[in-house]
Amino acid sequence: MAQLKVQQKKSAIGRKANQRETLRTLGLKKIGDVVVKEDRPEIRGMVHTVRHLVTVEVVGEE
Repeated sequence: MAQLKVQQKKSAIGRKANQRETLRTLGLKKIGDVVVKEDRPEIRGMVHTVRHLVTVEVVGEE
């Protein structure tokens, strides 16, 4: 299964609470942090919520 490489590019300071919580749930704490998550609808929804703060790359396609 494909995976998503998510990197935080912008700060969560001054953002809505749900956006800050979504970044934490994804495992992102600071600018430059990178996490690799399984490509699932739940993860895609979280990434969509903070799409202006992160960059996403698909890795490990079958």
